[in-house]
Amino acid sequence: MAVAEGGVVEARPAGFGAGLVLATLGAIAFSGKAIIIKLAYRYDVDAVTLIMLRMLFALPLFALMAWWAGRGKPGLTRRDWMGVFGLGFSGYYLASYLDFAGLAYITAGLERLILYLNPTLVMLFAWIMYRRKIRRGQLMGMALSYAGVLLVFGHEVQLGQTAGAAWGTLLVFLSAVSYAAYMVASGEFVKRLGSLRLVGLATSVACLLCIAQYAVLRPLDTVLHVAPQVIGLSVLNAVLCTAVPVLAVMMAIERIGPAMAAQTGMVGPLSTILMGAVILGEPFTAWIAAGTALVIAGIFVFTRMGR
Repeated sequence: MAVAEGGVVEARPAGFGAGLVLATLGAIAFSGKAIIIKLAYRYDVDAVTLIMLRMLFALPLFALMAWWAGRGKPGLTRRDWMGVFGLGFSGYYLASYLDFAGLAYITAGLERLILYLNPTLVMLFAWIMYRRKIRRGQLMGMALSYAGVLLVFGHEVQLGQTAGAAWGTLLVFLSAVSYAAYMVASGEFVKRLGSLRLVGLATSVACLLCIAQYAVLRPLDTVLHVAPQVIGLSVLNAVLCTAVPVLAVMMAIERIGPAMAAQTGMVGPLSTILMGAVILGEPFTAWIAAGTALVIAGIFVFTRMGR
């Protein structure tokens, strides 16, 4: 039950509780990706091989998703396929590769905070491309969020990893930029193809690109020499931190709407930092706590002012 203006009690839509649970689990599962990647890097594997393994195991799941969502619907036109390729390249291939590469240099907590700036980048793209107005409250939220990221970045620099932290931060930020471009450009294709079908097709394209990148840049037998733990972690990453959260968030949006699902996703940075401290032994200090609070508060203000 919810209380509306004037004291009128409104009933929650059916499945509201289930939607909150799905959104929360999806956000936590997404945030676990960085933890698994950091664990895999301990076994002397490079980003090209690691992302190939993740996408190799995820490909059947996303291909099945695209087939399921496209049953009984018209086939794609040449323009649709060009759009799917472009979106898959930007939103899932390039964004994923830059993220994997950046995680070799920075903590999982900082990575998640940078990626959490995505709504502000989407808004900046919309302002550049469509001249959409930016409200003063949104600028305030952006200032808070970026100040929080700078605070956590400054803490990592103090740990003696100045050059590495700067390079890793830049790579992950470019990953966020690439995904924001996908978000802005995908609107038309979501209307034409549906969100689930588009995600399935675009991620399938990204999977094939990652596999092709590995085939070009690495000897094909490289994968035969990786530690068995890397294979297990890649399967876990593909299923639990890639395919499952995509479905969970989609189902959550159907039940509680995109705004509430986005707000529930605020547990993502918190869960990443907590798992990073417990599983990876990453430091958790007052500076990191303050920076995280600034980022989450800033994005909350930003999204509220943008409605």
